[in-house]
Order: sequence, then C-alpha cells, then structure tokens
Amino acid sequence: MKKQAIIMLLFLSGFYTLSAQIKVDSIATRLDLIRNPEVQAITSSSDVTFNDIIISTSWKAYDSTFTANHDTVVWINFKIENTTQDILTTYLFYEGHYIDIYLEKEGRYEHYKNGYFRPLNQRPKPKSYFFTELKLSPLQQSQCYIKLSTDYKKNSTSFPILFSKLGYLELLKNIRAVHYPPIAFIYVYLISLCCIMLFVLVFCIRLQKRIYFYYLGYLFFQIVYAFLVLQTTPATIANLAQHFPYFSVLISESVQFTFIGFYILFILHLLDVKTSSLKLVRALKIFGIVCFAYAILCFGFNLLWVNLEVRRMASIIIRTIVLPLNLFFFFWIIYKVKHPLLKYFILGQSFFFIGAVLSSIVYYTGLHLVPGGIFNFFYSQNVIFMAGLLGEVLCFSIALGESMFLVQKEKEKTSQKLIEQLQQNKIMESNMRKELDNQINQKTEELVQLYSEIEKQKEEQLKKSFNERLRNMEMLALRSQMNPHFIFNSLNALKNLVMQSREEDAISYLDNFSLLLRNILQNSSKNTITVEEELEILELYLSLEKSRLGNDFSYVIQCDSREILSQYSIPPLLLQPFVENAIWHGLYPSYRPEKKLSLVFDTSKQLQITIEDNGIGRKESSKTKKTHQSAGTNITKERLTLYNHVSHTQMQLNILDLEDNGIPSGTRITITYND
Repeated sequence: MKKQAIIMLLFLSGFYTLSAQIKVDSIATRLDLIRNPEVQAITSSSDVTFNDIIISTSWKAYDSTFTANHDTVVWINFKIENTTQDILTTYLFYEGHYIDIYLEKEGRYEHYKNGYFRPLNQRPKPKSYFFTELKLSPLQQSQCYIKLSTDYKKNSTSFPILFSKLGYLELLKNIRAVHYPPIAFIYVYLISLCCIMLFVLVFCIRLQKRIYFYYLGYLFFQIVYAFLVLQTTPATIANLAQHFPYFSVLISESVQFTFIGFYILFILHLLDVKTSSLKLVRALKIFGIVCFAYAILCFGFNLLWVNLEVRRMASIIIRTIVLPLNLFFFFWIIYKVKHPLLKYFILGQSFFFIGAVLSSIVYYTGLHLVPGGIFNFFYSQNVIFMAGLLGEVLCFSIALGESMFLVQKEKEKTSQKLIEQLQQNKIMESNMRKELDNQINQKTEELVQLYSEIEKQKEEQLKKSFNERLRNMEMLALRSQMNPHFIFNSLNALKNLVMQSREEDAISYLDNFSLLLRNILQNSSKNTITVEEELEILELYLSLEKSRLGNDFSYVIQCDSREILSQYSIPPLLLQPFVENAIWHGLYPSYRPEKKLSLVFDTSKQLQITIEDNGIGRKESSKTKKTHQSAGTNITKERLTLYNHVSHTQMQLNILDLEDNGIPSGTRITITYND
C-alpha cells in the first residue's frame, strides 16, 4: 500500500511537471505571459548576469507588479514545448525598449535581442522591433528566460505575449491596416520634401544666395524629422532611423527647433524684412538663435539624463512659450512688412500654426486616445503637424518660384527701359546733329566771349596778386616798426641797470640781450616762425626782465609739449609786445609785494595761448602819465588782422580786464588758433 502511494505521488508530480509548460502547438492565436501560472518572474539590478539568474531561487508568479525601469530589470522564466513532429514557430510580441531572450537548445542557450531601442542590425528576423521569432524543433522542450529593461526612469508597462503563426499573421494584418495609411502619408511627405529639396539644392549651388541655403536647411531638418517619425512605425522601406533608434529619440526635439531656426532666417530674406524694420530683424534673429540654442541644450540634456516626465514637461513649457511668440511675430510681420510675397507667408504660417497647435492639443490632451474620435489613429499628432508643415513648404516653394518670376519681371522691365532709352538716345542723337550745326555757328561768338572772360579773369588775378603783395609789404613795414620799438625798450632797461650801478646784472643782461637780438635779427626776414621759436624768444626776454626787476617779479610758463608747438606758425614777435606791456604797464607800476606773470600754451584741442598778470589793469594804467606812448599792442593787432587776411588759418585775440570785488586785479590776454 505504501509502495502504491509512492508510485501515485511520483505520477502526480510528473504530471504536474509536464503541465507546468507552455505548449506551442496548443496556442490558438495568442497567450499572455502575465498572470500565467506557468510563468515566473524576478526583479534584479541591471548588472546581474544571466548565470546568476539561472541559479536564483526567489522566483514568483508573474503579474503587473513586475515592471522595469532605469535601475531595475525584470526576468521572466517559463518552459516551452513542441509536442508535434513538425518544426513550429512562435512569435514573442513585446513593445518595450529592450528585450533579451535566452532559449535553451541542445544544452545551450541561444540569445536573441530585440526592442524599440535595438538597432536594426541587432534584431532577429523579422526585423520589426516588437516581434521575435522563436523556432522549436519537433518534440523539443526548452527553458526560456526573458530579460525586460529600459533606459527611462519611468516604469515600463508593456508585457510580453506569445503568438502562434496564425495569430502573428492576423495581428500583422491588423497592424498594417491601421498603421499603413498614416505611414503612406509620411512617405508622401518625405518624397515631396526630397523633390523640393533637390530643386533648391540646384538653385543654392548655382546662385549661391543665403535664402536658398536657409531654405535648404529648413527642408533638410524637416526630412530628418520625417525619418524620425517613420522610425516609430512598422514601416520597412527607407526606415533609416531604425539603425540608430536610441539616438533618434534623443534628437527629435532638437531637430524640430533646428528647422524652426532655419525657417526664421529664411523668412528674413524672403520678405526682405530689413527694408521694413530693423527692430523686427533684430527680434527675429534673437528668436532664431534661441531656437538653435534650445536645440543644442535639449540634445545635451537628453544625452546625459533621460527622463520622460521631465522631457514632457519641458516640451509643454517650451511650446507654451514658442507658439504665442510665433503668433506675435506673425502679426508683427503682417503689420510692418509690405512685400509682394507676404500673402504666401501668411498662408504658409497659418498652415504651420494650425498644424502645430492642433498637434500639441491632440498629444497633450489625449484626444488621439479617444475611441472613435476624429484623431483616433496612429501617429495622429505627427501626421497633423507634418500636414501643416507640408502646406507651409508648398506655400514657400511657390513663393520662391514667384520671387524668381519677380526678379525675371524686374529684369524684363529693366531691359525694356534700356530699349526705350536706346530709342530715346537715337532721337536725341538726331536732334543733337541738327543742333550741332547751330552750335558750330555759335562757336565763334562763344570763343570770343570766352576769350574776353579769360582776359577778365587774368586781370582780376593780377589785381588779387597785387593786393596780396601789398598786404605783405604792409606786414613787413609793421614788423620793421616792431623791431626798433622792442630794441628801444630793451636799451632803456639796460640803461636803468647801469644807472642803478648794477654792473653784474647789466653784463648778464647785455649777454642775454645780445643772444635775444641775434634771434630777433634771424627771424626778422621771415614771414612766420613756429610757436616753439617764439617761446624761446620769450624765455630770453623774461630772463632779462627778471634780472631787471629782481625777486619781486616772478613768471611761470606752462606748456604740455614743445613738439606740438612746433606744428603751429605765427608771425615773429607776435606775443612779445603783450608780455612787455604786461610787465612795463601792468606789473611795474603795481605796489603788490608779488608781481606775477603766467604764460599758458594749451594744446589739448586747438592751440590757445593765455598771458595773465596781476598788475594794475588797463584802466588804471591809462590814468597814469607816461613819458612814452606804447604802440606795441596796436601794431600787433594790425599785424594779426593782416595775417588772418592772407593766411588760411585764423587767430582770435581777446583781452579781458580782471577784477576782484570791483578792484582791478590784472589783465588776461587770450589768443586762440583755429584751422
């Protein structure tokens, strides 16, 4: 009895072992692995190896609590069996990012890779990311391990399903029925843009204008965007982005804002906005740069940190800002720009704006998920957006064509004007020939008149030359009066020193006077000397006066640069009479304990010479009785007037009486040099 019980127990355990298998031939159409009693699951970190999973003993029933995320992977374990004498094929369906399948065959495990982010060259046949074909030999019983993983922070809610070949074909047929109409539109969009881009490329190479380069960039990144959308579909023809699916997801947002940046630059040139508003041009350029910058930052952010929720929120915020800005610039351009192609911009921008707004509303409000709704079809948000873009591209392509027509029309107008001008030139030539005879007859009279006018001009030039020579002679005569006047005053000063028995001062004075006299004689034959040379004469003269008047008299000379003074010319001994009058008629009669004289040569702007003393002033000086009437100032004024008349430069003289509370405190003389 005990032996029979043991045999029955072994039979039941064997029956249970056999029943805990998934029989491929018993799958009618599909078999969900989740909540299947024959399927067990376990979660682990992403660095756990397959060999560690095989020996694990913590398996549990597979249910919806087992979800993969960035830090956790899900392992599924079940047995699969083919009880027939034929080779059977089952298809594992999974819409997640990564799936690794380890299928036991003849004591070893074959490794299959698939998933949304798997490149095309890593996928098994068939090449769709959501189907993996598993073949079982006759009477084959295999252990199957499945690893589900993702790069996203958010948990994956996709679960694997087994399909029979019949179920696979039926599902594939249904997928094609619902997916292929929007896929067909994407292909139409791609082909249209590629054809337009080909023509624009030819124009860009031949004409080498910026407008075609910007439009080429606009079209190119729209085509890239279309390939990125195509990658999310089961399309097999020209689905280039499936070779790098993960990278395609990263650049999707960046690509959209890149072609928006090129679009803004294209509009600036298409409508020639700079002729209407420079402020609008600056604003549009800043907007374009912001779009390019956001595209780069978005790509870098996605490359370093993938988070679906953060990306979704950032996308909503950016579109909430960009779409109203787009609408604002739309009305600003309409208000400011007056251009023949403005109507195409309005129509194209309307297509784009409607497509972008409607696409965003459909995606972020979930209208594409409403059963039976008008937007309840696959890739609805992308198809709507691309439809708006296609309408915009067609409008801008027509605008480019019409711009070429306008250019050609302008050329024809120019040619017509040239033809008309040539005809007018022929008429003018005929009239000129007729007039030429009359002109020849009149030529003799005109030549006679011209000769008479030339004679008159020569006579006037001779008179003008004579007047200039006369003025120069007058200046020379005044200068001749000036030199004896100065010498007479200097000899008087020397006589005073001798009479005061100041022999050493007289000898020193006589030495300096001889040197000063030599400079005066050298410059007497010149019409002009430099201000630097005049300053040297003044320094000698002031040293003579200092030795005569003693310590009560002091003087200061301020000069920024003697080199700059050498660039200015004045008549010789122009400044000396003013300095002499300041000493003899202003300081000498003064009872002040300190008698000061300052000379300032200011070259910060134009040359300005200031001579200032703290003497008794001109009014008080005119009241005193003088044994000799000073003529130096009047002679200098006349010389200055004549110099301004014959020279291209002008010097202005200003004499100011200084007062302190109504009491005379000196005199300031300012000479300003103007080119």
